[in-house]
Amino acid sequence: MKSVRTLVQLLRVKQWTKNAVVFAAFVFAFGDQQQNLAAWELWKVCLAALAFSLVSSAVYIFNDLRDAPQDRLHPIKCRRPIASGEAGPGLAWGAALALLAAGMGGAWRLGTGLTAVLGAYLALQIVYTLGLKRLALVDVIVISLGFVLRALAGAVVIHVRISPWLLVCAMMLALFLGLCKRRHEKVNLAGLGTRAALDGYDERLLDLLIALTAAASLVCYSIYTLWPETVAKFGTPWLGATIPFVVFGLFRYMDLVYRRDQGDRPEHILLTDVPLMIDVALYGLAVLGVLLLR
Repeated sequence: MKSVRTLVQLLRVKQWTKNAVVFAAFVFAFGDQQQNLAAWELWKVCLAALAFSLVSSAVYIFNDLRDAPQDRLHPIKCRRPIASGEAGPGLAWGAALALLAAGMGGAWRLGTGLTAVLGAYLALQIVYTLGLKRLALVDVIVISLGFVLRALAGAVVIHVRISPWLLVCAMMLALFLGLCKRRHEKVNLAGLGTRAALDGYDERLLDLLIALTAAASLVCYSIYTLWPETVAKFGTPWLGATIPFVVFGLFRYMDLVYRRDQGDRPEHILLTDVPLMIDVALYGLAVLGVLLLR
């Protein structure tokens, strides 16, 4: 039982929730009257998300191997299997290579387009782990590009067009979450040597950038839902009715960051904060309702 728990922690399975972004293209293309997407193609998106999850876990293991000395200084990361000594380097490297082979092999079976996108993600993450993560601002930009590639992966695997506004929205939202995480670390962990890039951040600048990216996310999503091309594709102008749920989600997350001193683990917040979970569920129902009642 302990070995299973160690493996789950080593793979950071909880962070697989990030790969839900892969489903964005299917969700919005399925209601698109111009693309005629079949429901059965959802299985391709599921396999693409699984491939992304396996490769991302391989990257996490590589990152943990590189950062083990710094992770031992962190109040939470010190519990990770490699930093705590529960998983040795041999086991970690073996697991990483197996995950990488399975993920890239699965992507190859699904198509060269997905293989190219996942390969670009892997290259970006390796460069990030080897050096870019130490550069303030550059580190969160690289992370946000990873979410753009996730959204692209969901589109290429089912051969649909994805709106540039959705890609920009995904990037802005990822920047927002990344900056909130850096703010939490700057306020609570600065000076402990847990993250090299923290010295290059200023708390006031982070506050401004968080507000900027939150506003940009909301504006980009609002423009997407009300854009004439979007209205024509979905055959309804009422997709804009989902905007209030996006507003609440952003406001709630900022409340957790500033009033409750959270934001260090976005994947944990999204899976445990009841108001956010209800908001996401209502958002999904609102999208479904708009498409069914158009």
